[in-house]
Amino acid sequence: MEKVMWKPGNFVYPIPAVMVSCGNLEKSNIVTVAWTGTLNTNPPIVYISLRPTRYSYELIKQTGEFVINLTTEQLAYATDWCGVKSGRDVDKFESMKLTKQKANFVNCPMIAESPVSIECKVIDIKEYGSHHTFVAEVLAINASKEYIDKNGAFDISKCNLITYANGNYYGLGHKIGKFGYSVQKKKNKK
Repeated sequence: MEKVMWKPGNFVYPIPAVMVSCGNLEKSNIVTVAWTGTLNTNPPIVYISLRPTRYSYELIKQTGEFVINLTTEQLAYATDWCGVKSGRDVDKFESMKLTKQKANFVNCPMIAESPVSIECKVIDIKEYGSHHTFVAEVLAINASKEYIDKNGAFDISKCNLITYANGNYYGLGHKIGKFGYSVQKKKNKK
């Protein structure tokens, strides 16, 4: 397959499109973030990267905490809107009719409509130029009961989560396998 070379840039796609809530129950904001992910398993460490000019940047820097809220196809419009409007000018919870839900370990609200809300405590801030990265320990994961199966596992296939790639939002599609399926022993059919 022939490839075309482009200048260096960000092209590790698709990535999650999440809404990050910050502040506190009285003065809160939501910022849409695509630069996010996992850094470590034990302890669980995640990151979000923000431009220092974003309104949420100062809120997170001051409080040292935030909540990563996974987004769904039903939340796609609000996800985009919260990424292009500034919390300096509008109350995003009110404007998008999103419900603030009290978290267990952080003072900032979770988004009740999100299927998964991840409570995070900042442990480091790395400055990389256009974006600064908030490295955070996961304090709790809050999952909507409607997506928990009879075995107590989270069924991600029911959520209709969305991703972001090259300026566009996409649905996740369908499951093609599970971890280790390529080396799993085949059952003998009799």
